[in-house]
Amino acid sequence: MRGAKDKNLWSLFLLLLAGIVLGGFLGTLTQNVSFLSWLNYGQAFGLANPVVLNLGILVITFGLTIKITIASIAGIFIAVFVYKIL
Repeated sequence: MRGAKDKNLWSLFLLLLAGIVLGGFLGTLTQNVSFLSWLNYGQAFGLANPVVLNLGILVITFGLTIKITIASIAGIFIAVFVYKIL
């Protein structure tokens, strides 16, 4: 059995990222299904309008919005569970 020293934090990060993305995807897929629509319930926060930095010859646009749903939280829990098993 593998010890805690063998586990890599990068693998945890990638599993968490995959859990968030797959959970958000499943939440979006189930938003029109009546008995599963609660999976897409959540809150979005971030910059409503992007910030534009015009430097004359270079224009940089900054924007970030994060949407946390019940499905993405479930994806995080599943990713942590899988990480502990491996």
